[in-house]
Amino acid sequence: MTQMRHIGLSLGADLCWPAFYEDIVKELGPTFRHGDEEVGVRVERVSIEPFALRAPVKYDVLLDRLTHWYHTSREWIKKAIIMNGTYVLNNPFTLQSMEKHTSYVAMMRLGMPVPETWMLPPKSYAEAADLEVTLATYAQMFDLDAVGERVGYPAFMKPYDGGAWVGVSRVDGPEELHEAYEGSGTRLMHLQKAVDPFDLFVRALAVGPQVNVIRYDPGAALHDRYKVDFNFVDAEEHRLLEDMVLTINTFFGWDFNSCESLRRDGVFHPIDFANPCPDSQVTSLHFHIPWLVKAKIRWSMFCAVTKRPMQLNPSWDEFFAIADDQDMGYSDKMAAYGQIARGRLDAVAFAEFCDEYLADLDQVAYEYFATDRARDIVRRKVAVLFPAAEVDQFTDHFWGLIQFWRKTEADRLGLAT
Repeated sequence: MTQMRHIGLSLGADLCWPAFYEDIVKELGPTFRHGDEEVGVRVERVSIEPFALRAPVKYDVLLDRLTHWYHTSREWIKKAIIMNGTYVLNNPFTLQSMEKHTSYVAMMRLGMPVPETWMLPPKSYAEAADLEVTLATYAQMFDLDAVGERVGYPAFMKPYDGGAWVGVSRVDGPEELHEAYEGSGTRLMHLQKAVDPFDLFVRALAVGPQVNVIRYDPGAALHDRYKVDFNFVDAEEHRLLEDMVLTINTFFGWDFNSCESLRRDGVFHPIDFANPCPDSQVTSLHFHIPWLVKAKIRWSMFCAVTKRPMQLNPSWDEFFAIADDQDMGYSDKMAAYGQIARGRLDAVAFAEFCDEYLADLDQVAYEYFATDRARDIVRRKVAVLFPAAEVDQFTDHFWGLIQFWRKTEADRLGLAT
């Protein structure tokens, strides 16, 4: 008798990648002989509705795209983990508590070259009963110019919890610093030294133990930020960037995250790496979207079929022991962190699982991304974001980049064309 595993997609405005994911999984027709069991996998989208706290949840794995902002789904997913043992990408407990501020502090503690960062008290406050007496008694007047001098210019003022570049300002001197602070309102802000100049900006996208290092241009239009480029880092740098993002992810118990880093004088400085709901749209990832879809399929299938348990409690002692070893240099520490991370992600067992059960995925995805169905999904996503007069143009643009991916994939893997 086939034992069914259920994968749920907890979605918001995502349109393209879930459809790609569902179509390819259906084409794979996944039934596995895992140990003594015949295991089947079923994928469905999760609805939003009232729920009883004791009600069972049938999902073995959930791919979550809502808990960072939609609280009903967040609380249902937390219940599913505690009551039903559901495995969730990503852990909503650490996602909720470990914002960018905490991630900066943690990675500084591990010795990563995060730029100098200060937290500033809010410029203004929402009304609260005890606010006036608290501020009058304990809040210290401070010299914003002095803080700016300590951090150095240029710098960036940005919300401590981040999110889609909202509220981020570049400041090149005291006048702009005051202007940015005055305009920050009740937001709690960081002031962070800019890595300037730099010669390379990368975003490392990770799903489980899989990492894709992509050259990135945050100043470009949204559809052109993720570059199609090759060989822009050497093997040693690539391994370092893999170790960096996998360390961050396993430190917080995340499966799916991205890490932005800037290279200056040969050193990669991580500047934004609490992104556990990273951009997953064809209109931004284009060439890179097939990689992401395949990575999500592999990792979610592995977690579902093997009944991978969640790491409910962050365990940091191993990382701190390495950080405190005075005899280890930075590169050796990063390699040691990476070894811990891959162990926690069962990277060896995962690779063996993919070789045994998902060997056809590359060929299936290659063929799927040439279909009219896939192109129609691209067009529907474009139609949501672009003016009607530009839909044909940008559909052709993104579809052309996916076809270029197919060419590079065929060359890389020797796929049947």
